Amino acid sequence: MITIIGKSGQLASELQESLSSFEKRALGRHDIDLMSHGAIATALDSHKPAAIINASAYTAVDKAEYEKEAAYALNSTAVKNLGEYCASRNIHLVQVSTDYVFNGTHSSPISTEAPRQPLGVYGASKAAGEEALEHIEALSYCIIRTAWVYSVFGNNFVHTMLRLMAEKPQLRVVADQIGSPTWAKGLAAACIFAAERKVSGIHHWTDLGVASWYDFAVAIQRIGVKQGLLNTAIPIQPITTADFPTPAARPAYSVLDKQSLTKVFAELPQDHWENQLEKMMTDLVK
Repeated sequence: MITIIGKSGQLASELQESLSSFEKRALGRHDIDLMSHGAIATALDSHKPAAIINASAYTAVDKAEYEKEAAYALNSTAVKNLGEYCASRNIHLVQVSTDYVFNGTHSSPISTEAPRQPLGVYGASKAAGEEALEHIEALSYCIIRTAWVYSVFGNNFVHTMLRLMAEKPQLRVVADQIGSPTWAKGLAAACIFAAERKVSGIHHWTDLGVASWYDFAVAIQRIGVKQGLLNTAIPIQPITTADFPTPAARPAYSVLDKQSLTKVFAELPQDHWENQLEKMMTDLVK
C-alpha cells in the first residue's frame, strides 16, 4: 500500500490515476493535519503504508513572498513531521522537490549535488524541507526534484496558455528562462517506482530536452491548433524577464542534470518534452 499525501493537485491526481484502488490511499488537507505528529499517526497508523509519497506542497511562487509562514509550514515543517513519522515506523518516504532550490546561474545541467541557493521564499522553503529530511536519523527516503510540471489536472502553464490563446489577439511570453517541461504522468511513474523499489538519495526527473517558456508556448499553440483545441493561431512575442516583473525571482536556467535516470530509473521510459506535451494534449481532447 502506498499512501499519497495530497489529493487534488496535479501530481496527486496523476498518482491516483496510475495506481489501482487496492494499491493506494490518498489523503487531502481535510484528511490529515501535517502540523501535528499525533494527527499524522492517527491518519496513517491504521493503514500501515509500505511507502508514502508526499505530493502536497505550497506552490504559489509569488504569493509565498507575502505568505512566508504558510509556505514554510507546508514545505518544511510538514515534511519534517512526515519524515519523523516515517523514521519511527520504518516507512519509506518519497519527497517531491523543485528546481527552485537553485539560483539559476548555472550554464550547464545542474547536478543533484549542487549547493542549494534559492532565490525566493518558495525555493527556500522547499530547500528547508530537503534539509530537514537529511537530518532525521534512520529515515529511508528519496527526494525527486522536478521542474515546469503540467498535467490534464489542475492549473498549469498549458491550461493557462490555451485559455489566453483563445481569448487574446496576441501574447507576450518570457524567452530568457530556460528549463525542461515535465508531464506529471511521467513524474508520477518515477515517484511510484521510487516508492516501490525504496530508491534512496536525491534524483532529478524532468522530460528530455530544453526549452524557454516562449518555446513551450509556441509548441502548445502548434499542437492545440493541430488537435482542434484552438481555432486559430495568434502572434506570440518573445520577451525578457525584465519585461515581465514578478514578486518572486525565477531561476534563469533550471535544466536539471538527469544522469540518475539512466541508472536508478533505467527501467522507466523517457521521452522528449514535445512528445510528452502532445500526448498530454491528446488526453485533453478525449
